[in-house]
Amino acid sequence: MPRSLLQAVLLVDGYNIIGAWPCLKKTRDRAGLEAARWELVEAMTSYSSFQGYDTQIVFDAQYHQASSNQEIITELLSVHYTDFGQTADTYIEKSCASLRYQKAQSLIHRVIVATSDRAQQLMVQGYGAEWLSAQQLSGEVETTVCRMRHKYQQRKQSKSRFLANSIDAKARQRLAELRMGLQ
Repeated sequence: MPRSLLQAVLLVDGYNIIGAWPCLKKTRDRAGLEAARWELVEAMTSYSSFQGYDTQIVFDAQYHQASSNQEIITELLSVHYTDFGQTADTYIEKSCASLRYQKAQSLIHRVIVATSDRAQQLMVQGYGAEWLSAQQLSGEVETTVCRMRHKYQQRKQSKSRFLANSIDAKARQRLAELRMGLQ
């Protein structure tokens, strides 16, 4: 999705979310931090795709000594690792400051930060960003997954045993035209 058409940019404080979501904490404690990170990435992939959000999950370098890097997961989801010594909070604050300018230029409509860090919440709201707690994000992700499942199941259920009844009317009309030799 071109940046000029973005509905919103969602910045996710990765380790904060992992520490706040019970399922991710369980994964972290049982299988390690890497497994919890990728479980969060998987959850956010579907969510950002369904919502149309440009989502950036930010992990600070406290758990690995590497220079900053970015992994592009999908067109709408990327994972950012900060430089050693730089916190995710600092990265998110700088991003909010630069996105504020883009928001003023009408390149994006919303900037949302997902964290349960109270100080971070106040800071990003000062930049005009919206704030979501870890619990609110969890609820939204779960709701989105349910909506996607419901949408998929509606498509999957057909009214009869014929394939033609499970496709939309326009496609059915086009198939009828092809069958009759009408181009």
